[in-house]
Order: sequence, then C-alpha cells, then structure tokens
Amino acid sequence: QVQLVESGGGFVQAGGSLRLSCAASGRTFSTYAMGWFRQAPGKEREFVAAVNWSGRNTLYTDSVKGRFTISRDNAKNPVYLQMNSLKPEDTAVYYCAAGQVFSQRAEHYNYWGRGTQVTVSS
Repeated sequence: QVQLVESGGGFVQAGGSLRLSCAASGRTFSTYAMGWFRQAPGKEREFVAAVNWSGRNTLYTDSVKGRFTISRDNAKNPVYLQMNSLKPEDTAVYYCAAGQVFSQRAEHYNYWGRGTQVTVSS
C-alpha cells in the first residue's frame, strides 16, 4: 500500500519556525515531483511549494517566497518544508503530494498524505 505520511506540524507563535517532513512507504518517489499544499478552514486547498525529482528546481506560491524552503533527500524521507517567519495566515492543514508532473496544480499529483495541522498564533 502506497502511503505518504506528514509530520512536524504543531502550534507556534507568529515569527516562529516549523519543519514538516513527508515519509513514503509502499514505493519509491525518487523520480516523482513532490509538493506541499495547504487548506485553511473554509478555504480551498492551495499550492504551497514543489520540488522536481532531482531537487534542483523548486516552485513557491508568492505568499511564502523567502520564508519557506522545500527540499528533498531521496535516500531518506522524500521531502521537507522548512517554514520560517510564520504568520497567522499560514494556519492550515498541510498536505504532502507526489506526482509525475512538476507543477503547481493539484490535479497533477497522484498520491496524497492525510495532512498535518499547523497553527500559528498572533
């Protein structure tokens, strides 16, 4: 059974940092693009960041540029999301996803984790 499992979420004050990790089981994702998406209460799921299979290319939504960094280590967990200078508007459930297309579009990702909650207080 293919699974992506997120970890590292939690509660943090504004200006703080968290590091999310995504662990894979059931198959290897070393040739897949990996992405992070988030969904806040009452809002649609939105793209946050993506990294291509090699780790050399990344994409970010404008609101997190300069604060979040996506990276991958194909020998261990497939993807990380380092989140610095967190803001209350970053509060959401964060989802890890894997797909064969390096993209910001959720429909290009075939595998999804169940999410991890990130709460940022003001």
